[in-house]
Amino acid sequence: MPDTRPPRPNASEIRAITDAMVRLLIGAPLHSDGKLTIVSLAAEAGLRRNKLTHKHTGLKDLFYALVRGRDPLPETVPESARARADKQQQNLTCIRAERDDLRSQAQLLARIVQVLEIENHQLKEANTNLRGQVAAQGAVRDLTRRRRT
Repeated sequence: MPDTRPPRPNASEIRAITDAMVRLLIGAPLHSDGKLTIVSLAAEAGLRRNKLTHKHTGLKDLFYALVRGRDPLPETVPESARARADKQQQNLTCIRAERDDLRSQAQLLARIVQVLEIENHQLKEANTNLRGQVAAQGAVRDLTRRRRT
């Protein structure tokens, strides 16, 4: 008659998992990144993840219960750090506004320079045309430069 009982869990695996739980929960991991996840627990225990998700589900549930039951550490941020962060946020807002203002001024100056370039080009063309007209009239004597005696 075949044995229909489920296989007995390996005592060394259970020991490795419980030791890994303790190390993770106290914040002293040896073989993992220290996160409170099943992947980290498996790495800490030196086992594959599926050992916890399929074979040792009771230990997995216990680990999750212990993680949920931990008292969250209060986030103690000193007032000076909070005030400094607020001040930096205000400075950042001011600097962004100044940057946007300078950006719009730079665009305006670029448009002004472009208009001045066009006007300069037109004036140079007009000057060239006028010089050509003066040169064409070079045969005509300039009476305005006559000497008075």
